Amino acid sequence: MSFAKAFKISLAIALFSIFLGFNSFFIKDTFAEPISNTQTEKLEFKQLIDQTHAAWNSHNPDALSKFYVKDADLIFYDALPMQYQGWDEYKQGIQKNLFDKMPKFILSASDDLHLTQRDNLAWTTFTWHLSAELNDGTPIETDGRQTDIWEKRDGEWLIIHEHISAPVSL
Repeated sequence: MSFAKAFKISLAIALFSIFLGFNSFFIKDTFAEPISNTQTEKLEFKQLIDQTHAAWNSHNPDALSKFYVKDADLIFYDALPMQYQGWDEYKQGIQKNLFDKMPKFILSASDDLHLTQRDNLAWTTFTWHLSAELNDGTPIETDGRQTDIWEKRDGEWLIIHEHISAPVSL
């Protein structure tokens, strides 16, 4: 084999190896499998969700505030109304649309928590049950589902987006 042909083959192999290394380095995380969370991490988020529900059950939006970021441009989807923009609007809305209309309000999470975590971001999905009573005494028993997106800021997990919904019959 001539030197020129051997050089071309060696160069082709080297370039191909660089190409493979480049792709595996820069693309590997794009198609990465979800990270398997440990029981400890799942327990941490279960406790956070239980703490947020205890704050909801206090009927005090200020008790809830420590679990949510205060960025004005974030969106929260709730049952009433459809959405809130930023914590201040959410805080006022839940007072007006929930706490002022329901003297009894007990929210509890089910045991179906699903957690996916990537570095300082995590999302949780779970179902919940609400036992409530309207001001006129009308009881409410309903189930719903919730997705929260959490971001770790200054060592604390905070909700940056929340989506609450309930099944409907059509």
